[in-house]
Amino acid sequence: MADSTRSLISRTTWIWALVLLVVAIVSDQASKAWARVALGDGSDRPILGELLSLRLVHNSGAAFSLGANRTWLLTVFTLIIMGFLGALAIRVRRSSTLLAIGLLMGGAVGNLIDRLTGKPGFGIGHVTDFIAYGTWFVGNVADIWIVLGAAWLALALSREPREEGSK
Repeated sequence: MADSTRSLISRTTWIWALVLLVVAIVSDQASKAWARVALGDGSDRPILGELLSLRLVHNSGAAFSLGANRTWLLTVFTLIIMGFLGALAIRVRRSSTLLAIGLLMGGAVGNLIDRLTGKPGFGIGHVTDFIAYGTWFVGNVADIWIVLGAAWLALALSREPREEGSK
């Protein structure tokens, strides 16, 4: 009986992790589609003065435009990280850890879609960014999910039970 209950909880958690992953992807892609239309004129739209505004940017790099000349490498790196997170998801024991992985993977997939389908071409596409944080950087909804998912995952992994035999 305990095994069937555990199985049901596990299945439910997997479903919720998948829901988080899909919500992250859909919210990211929908917001980027909106930004390309609404902000395509190149104007800067202040939300909180100079602290937060909307500005359309097509980023060939990662955060802070790092790796802008190596977009294909960022695509490969993202695929490797996705594989690592997928393998980790199979091994975790806590629901919160699996949910964090779902959110983090959803954000990563959102930006990966841009790299695979955006201009200038497959694997080297530029990511659509439109949330300007002052003069620091411009990001997108996927970036928000990645940051939240990574912080949640770090916390969840710190609470994950250790495997038997490890110190």
